Amino acid sequence: MSGVEGKVVAITGASSGIGAATAVHLAGKGARLVLGARREDRLREVVDRITAQGGEAVGVITDVTNREDLKRLTDTAVERFGRLDVLVSNAGTMAVSRFDDLRQDDWDAMVATHITGLLNGIGAALPVFRGQRSGHFVNVASTAAYTVKSPQAVYAATKAAVKVLTEGLRQESGPDLRVTLVSPGFINTEGVGKGASPEVAAAFIRQRDEMAIPPSAIASAIGYAMEQPPGVDISEIVVRPTAQA
Repeated sequence: MSGVEGKVVAITGASSGIGAATAVHLAGKGARLVLGARREDRLREVVDRITAQGGEAVGVITDVTNREDLKRLTDTAVERFGRLDVLVSNAGTMAVSRFDDLRQDDWDAMVATHITGLLNGIGAALPVFRGQRSGHFVNVASTAAYTVKSPQAVYAATKAAVKVLTEGLRQESGPDLRVTLVSPGFINTEGVGKGASPEVAAAFIRQRDEMAIPPSAIASAIGYAMEQPPGVDISEIVVRPTAQA
């Protein structure tokens, strides 16, 4: 199946930001969506927006750190639509801080969300894709996976892990599956500065207001990777503002 129309796509972190923008973008191209997020009210808003415009979408409360939640997300796709064509692993947290702040709960949350959450998604979707002899993993990393800047060391380490895991998965995927890494630069989302110390949050918000690009830019990149014909794998996409050094 090429293009986007008719594909069944599951998206984590779908209640806002890149996840919500990707859901709306793909729905407009005829994809059928299974949307996962922790915030039920925000998730319902995205589903309602898509269905009000004639699209197909269902929401599933999903905490990516919970293995069973990811299994429920992929099972819902198969039960509702008969298959799963794409899993977009987008859920993330950016509670960055300096090491001296010793915010170890934040470190744990980034590891659990970005690394364990990604692996939980692979564990849930891979058997489905193997059974279908088709499927597409789209994993959202960050430009922080390529360049470490204080005080983002732990965040960057987890996103570098996403990059490494994605490449390893691609090498093992075989001819039937596709694996794409999408690495956004500075994106204008509500998560910018959220959970960071006041001074770090203020710096990030200032940078956001100066240069950030909309989440729709990443949604378009994901759509582009999905649109390729069978046998063509867009392995890696980096999308950043032109003003970002």
